[in-house]
Amino acid sequence: MFPDLTRDDVFRLETRRLWLRWPRLADAQAIVRLAGEKAVAEMTALIPHPYPPEAAEKFIFHARQANADGRGLQLAITPKGRPNSLIGLVGIGPSPEDGRPHLGYWLGIPYWGQGFATEAARALIDAFFAYGSEDELTSSARVINPASRRVLEKCGFAYQGSGLAELPARGGFYPADRFRLDRRAWESLKTWGQTGFVREPAGGEAGPELSLAS
Repeated sequence: MFPDLTRDDVFRLETRRLWLRWPRLADAQAIVRLAGEKAVAEMTALIPHPYPPEAAEKFIFHARQANADGRGLQLAITPKGRPNSLIGLVGIGPSPEDGRPHLGYWLGIPYWGQGFATEAARALIDAFFAYGSEDELTSSARVINPASRRVLEKCGFAYQGSGLAELPARGGFYPADRFRLDRRAWESLKTWGQTGFVREPAGGEAGPELSLAS
């Protein structure tokens, strides 16, 4: 899914306000604290609540292994100038439903509503299409999470309809909106530069900026 370029932990993506880097074991405490909030976890498919420390360490290990294998790319979202301070995660990996590349992300509550999710997602989407050969990317959001829907729409995703999605960490199936972005649509929207999307990120995303793949 991802080429050799991304398969080393020195790989970084830079945006106007953010550094996106491989997750580290030192991030476990921040992941437990931020992703473990009920308002964050309940909008995702895979984040447990409460979030035990050992689960964060296991996630980091598997994320790094998938990154190294090129099966996906999970990146820690950090403020530029503070690369050791994780504020969320953004990643692309195989969808558990059909194996197609799927975008997921989450942000800690203190960082909602500032456009960080859009900024991080755009940078990773750029890398996915620019460095790889795949022609489409999917994503989804719970129907009760309009902030995540706005993030996806600002990234160029087209709404594909609603249905039930399995959320293992929530213990069942829940209504979700499904989205798709293809290479042609991305090419019509991108302004490629050293920092990914160079246009200003849109702010005002109030509420949980989280997708179901997180």
